[in-house]
Amino acid sequence: MKKLFIVRHAKSDWENGTLKDVDRPLNQRGYNAAYSVSLYLKQKGISPDLMVSSPATRAISTCLIFARELNYPEKNVDIFSSVYLSDFSTLQEVVRQFPDEVNTAMLFGHNPGLTDFFNEVTNSKIDNLPTCGVLEIHFNAESWKKTFDDFGKMHSHVFPKEIIS
Repeated sequence: MKKLFIVRHAKSDWENGTLKDVDRPLNQRGYNAAYSVSLYLKQKGISPDLMVSSPATRAISTCLIFARELNYPEKNVDIFSSVYLSDFSTLQEVVRQFPDEVNTAMLFGHNPGLTDFFNEVTNSKIDNLPTCGVLEIHFNAESWKKTFDDFGKMHSHVFPKEIIS
């Protein structure tokens, strides 16, 4: 079985209108949510074998916070430029490239791509993956290349508003 956690980056800062979209950092609410959600996952015993992020500052920042909380070596985070603002088919190709020795992977990216990806690979329907939201998908496959031969199943989810008071 392969487990994939898709994580939308935390809330970003829009104050500096001169920054390119790819360079926008997290705002304070985003930092707080990333720490809260990653700590929640740590308490649930989540331990990824692979973490892949979009190159956008807000996605990398979210990913690195998760890496620290989940005891994943920051130097091992993979950055795929193709994940930035990608669509379903691009995300599918990224996942197919994961090494088969990886059983639990986390993919950090953006909407609408992540929401569309989840809806397509699980044959489910969510309207919007919120910022710093996490969806856990289980695939009945031994190889990442074959994960899309059948639909994955949503195993769990965590959204910041559910755990932050």
